Amino acid sequence: MIRIPVRAAVGQYDVLVGPGLLGEAGRLIKEASLQGAVRILADERVYQLYGRALEDALGAEGISFASFQIPSGESSKSLQMASKIYDWLIENRTERRDLVVALGGGVVGDLAGFVAATYLRGLRLVQIPTSLLAQVDSSVGGKVAVNHPLGKNLIGSFYPPVLVVADTSTLSSLPLRELSAALAEIAKMGIIMDRPLFERLETEVDLLLGLDSKSLVEVIARTVELKAWVVQQDERESGLRAILNYGHSYGHAVEAVTDYRLYRHGEAVAIGMVGAGRIAQSLGMIDAETASRQETLLTRMGIPVRCPRLPVDRLLEAMTHDKKASEGKLSWVLLEGIGKVTVRRDVQGSLVRQVLEGLVS
Repeated sequence: MIRIPVRAAVGQYDVLVGPGLLGEAGRLIKEASLQGAVRILADERVYQLYGRALEDALGAEGISFASFQIPSGESSKSLQMASKIYDWLIENRTERRDLVVALGGGVVGDLAGFVAATYLRGLRLVQIPTSLLAQVDSSVGGKVAVNHPLGKNLIGSFYPPVLVVADTSTLSSLPLRELSAALAEIAKMGIIMDRPLFERLETEVDLLLGLDSKSLVEVIARTVELKAWVVQQDERESGLRAILNYGHSYGHAVEAVTDYRLYRHGEAVAIGMVGAGRIAQSLGMIDAETASRQETLLTRMGIPVRCPRLPVDRLLEAMTHDKKASEGKLSWVLLEGIGKVTVRRDVQGSLVRQVLEGLVS
């Protein structure tokens, strides 16, 4: 097990990464001095796989619990679903001293975090991410939210967990597409701030796709370390943390226009990364070889790098609703080289459209 400490404004929490940690969840919660009853919010498919193991681990430590299953899919990340969970928490006499435990991928983590942040003005949150994307991204950093029909994650808060337990054994149940999509987030971290990680991915992509335990644990832990460092410098995304939005300007638009159904989040971000790379190349910030290396790695990971036949005008409209827009302008995270990015707000709309037309052609 690798332990990565993360500092937040409200205190420090640990991210634990390693195989077999789910069966130790009760012990790990107690070791973190977290008392109170547990309210498990679980993806219904994940619950069928791992819910009993988590409940057994809690029961073995004498921890009281109740479980609520959430329908799988992005559509559950809504105010309507949050309201149903509030009803359930009230029915179960949930008190402020109790814990919300999120079991599942990013959707459940975001939704459970939003509920924890708002119920009784705040319950403590433990993240147990079972998808690769959630383990390296959404479970770390404290951004929680639900979606609005006009945009992704528009209603939310900054609410860090008190513990993250990332059991890499759970990744064996992921479909290959989910695994590939999540690797895009790891590639993003290498591309924006860690050239050695990017080069390791170029070398070990087949090992990662084959779920090699050593490679997975080390790469996940390094990705978490990188994100934790950024979050510690800028917890509320007022400056440096904006670099983590690399690829998201196009990516969130792709998700919104397709009602979050056609592309996985990592796939949409990968498409956005390719688009951002092409913008940077057009502006003379990087050469063709750098843009090509990014696109080649994503392709080797089995990730789409284009979004054929999507309507350009609708994509552009969706981008205007993005939460990162300010005074009608988007901030663009753009490459200056592998491992180095900058944020610019002077990208011309004509170039944004031109690159978008290339992505959908």
